[in-house]
Amino acid sequence: MGLALAGFATVAWSGIGNPVILSPTSQLWVEGKSTIKDWKCTADTLQAAIEAQNTEPATKVLAGEKAISTVELTIPVEKLNCNNNGTMNEHMKKALKAKENPVIAFHLVSYELAPAENGREGSLTGTLRIGGVEKPVVLSVEMLPGTEGGLRVKGTQLLKMSDFGLKPPSLMLGTMKVKDQVTVGFDLLLNK
Repeated sequence: MGLALAGFATVAWSGIGNPVILSPTSQLWVEGKSTIKDWKCTADTLQAAIEAQNTEPATKVLAGEKAISTVELTIPVEKLNCNNNGTMNEHMKKALKAKENPVIAFHLVSYELAPAENGREGSLTGTLRIGGVEKPVVLSVEMLPGTEGGLRVKGTQLLKMSDFGLKPPSLMLGTMKVKDQVTVGFDLLLNK
């Protein structure tokens, strides 16, 4: 569930006179299994506030400098789309407690960078809030050169719905049950 969506929103990365935008080709998703079939959810909107300490943050991060000072990601639960299936969408929104907690949110607390073959590997430490429950998370990411001086950030993370007090959906009198563990994936492209 965590960061499930396909990014069609623009996201400002505030550097001194150097805004960076989340490309519409960016993707975030969540996928899992049920007793009947595999499923995947995406969303149409990602809202974010990302601030850099100076200009050229993508170049500096790829050089190993911690040029990012703030990352706040918010996903409106209403924008989740599970396999274009209206029934599944409704059950997933109910499972995520969308009425009481309309957003999924990630707040970056700190991060580490290490050299990698084509860019940097990173470890992002932060908090993830789903269904009104906030938990610490550590995300492993790849940071690669993007197009036109941008930064590409990729990764996957296993989560259990029950860790956030969520009950996986079940349908057809319990004959179809969603498995507790899901995989959150993201492939974000930040451009100047």
